[in-house]
Amino acid sequence: MATAKFSVSTTGNTGEDSELQSIEVDKSLALASKLNQTNSGSAEPATGLTHECGVFGAIACGDWPTQIDVAHVICLGLVALQHRGQESAGIVTSEGKCSRNFNTHKGMGMISTLFNDESIKKLKGNLGIGHTRYSTSAASEVVNCQPFVVHTLHGAIAVAHNGELVNSESLRRDLLSRGVGLSTHSDTELISQSLCLCPDGVSEKDGPDWPARIRYFMQLAPLSYSLVIMFKDKIYAARDPYGNRPLCLGKIMPINGEANAKVEDVRADGWVVSSESCGFLSIGARYVREVEPGEIVELTRNGFRTIDVVKLPDYKKVSFCIFEYVYFARGDSIFEGQMVYSVRMQCGKQLAREALIDADIVSSVPESGTAAAHGYARESGLPFAEVLCKNRYVGRTFIQPSTRLRKLGVAKKFGALSENVAGKRLVLIDDSIVRGNTIGPIIKLLRDAGAAQVHIRIASPPLQYPCYMGINIPTREELIANNLNAEQLARHVGADSLEYLSVEGLVKAVELNKQASNPGKSGYCTACLTGEYPGGYRRS
Repeated sequence: MATAKFSVSTTGNTGEDSELQSIEVDKSLALASKLNQTNSGSAEPATGLTHECGVFGAIACGDWPTQIDVAHVICLGLVALQHRGQESAGIVTSEGKCSRNFNTHKGMGMISTLFNDESIKKLKGNLGIGHTRYSTSAASEVVNCQPFVVHTLHGAIAVAHNGELVNSESLRRDLLSRGVGLSTHSDTELISQSLCLCPDGVSEKDGPDWPARIRYFMQLAPLSYSLVIMFKDKIYAARDPYGNRPLCLGKIMPINGEANAKVEDVRADGWVVSSESCGFLSIGARYVREVEPGEIVELTRNGFRTIDVVKLPDYKKVSFCIFEYVYFARGDSIFEGQMVYSVRMQCGKQLAREALIDADIVSSVPESGTAAAHGYARESGLPFAEVLCKNRYVGRTFIQPSTRLRKLGVAKKFGALSENVAGKRLVLIDDSIVRGNTIGPIIKLLRDAGAAQVHIRIASPPLQYPCYMGINIPTREELIANNLNAEQLARHVGADSLEYLSVEGLVKAVELNKQASNPGKSGYCTACLTGEYPGGYRRS
């Protein structure tokens, strides 16, 4: 592909007005598409994908070829991120010698079914990136599997992406108007093709200025994404200026190193970048730090360094997705210097302060509500006891693609521990209620097991608004909190009472022990709870 200049016209608008108008237009199109899809029964989306994914990258230090099995490291890293996406996955590696060809293996299915010894052996390389994906059912196709590989005049690049571009339609129109062909509705393809174009005003006489291209794309697309971008011998990691999606760095430690040595005092065998830190220990890596909002990090065999930072205007704040703490992230991941499990426990304590009830025991919907249930029990002084036995071979019902399958999934997902339940007044904690399909059958199961009372406590506020930044919460009509208040919902699902954690309580729990690099600019996206979207955009 020949080098071309890339710009997006904003004639007649200030930068801020352009951004907000672009988001409003694109998200209106997205909402209209989703409503039309619901009404018509069509399975084909007209706009960008809505998904929650995981990205991972690894690069070996020192002499190449490396003794580290990079593909295996990435595979294990993706296994640790499997909760973020279960529909497709892929790995792309580079040996660091040829810019024309990468080694690629990707497809539909779980990590364990896609990758075996034979496929891993074919993924030779000293560096690589991987992706695990969850999408709406309409976009669950092999053509959308990541990472995306595109071949440019300057060699191949591979891109993996977590999030959703809020102005995808305007970017798509601009690329098409410049003669760039697109074969999917994937935001990742938009990113890949955008990086192939040289920005206006950038001189590339000595070859492509990839950091400048990445920066220019980040200025055009304010959110939402975490990116890993691989070239022949380096990886770039980037996070949107709002910091909406998570991304962190880790150091691969020497196998024979001291167990209790400080991370900064030990030489690196390699470096990794990941949506979450939960898989680092399993691959012999240690958490180093988060990629900061707007930061572009370059990883090479010599280490990592910050190349650039795309900053927000002074009047805007970082908007990290608060639902990562509530639901999506694994409990042993670290965000903002604190472990997710500890935050969820703190949510339970705050919930006990706000919605205490006279009962005999506290329990949880495993495993999503367990940390909060322990917090509630400690704060209330009530004993914790398990009351549900989970079939661990059934996937999360939130991730299944249809309402019918979600309802069917509940029946085979849990059993009741009747000896712990019979005759007891029970407080049952869960992390969230989305569509309200699962909690009713669970309550019936507990009553059938002999529970005297079942009081539901939810360790997050009611979900009321769709997410346009990468979470599968498509329309307000599907969210039960928009149809029933807490008292009505309690009657609907058969509970003796039901209460949510307040928005203020959630933010208080999250902020209690966080360690922000820039406290004055830190903040959270609560759009799905309040309708207040990053960048000032708000939908009624």
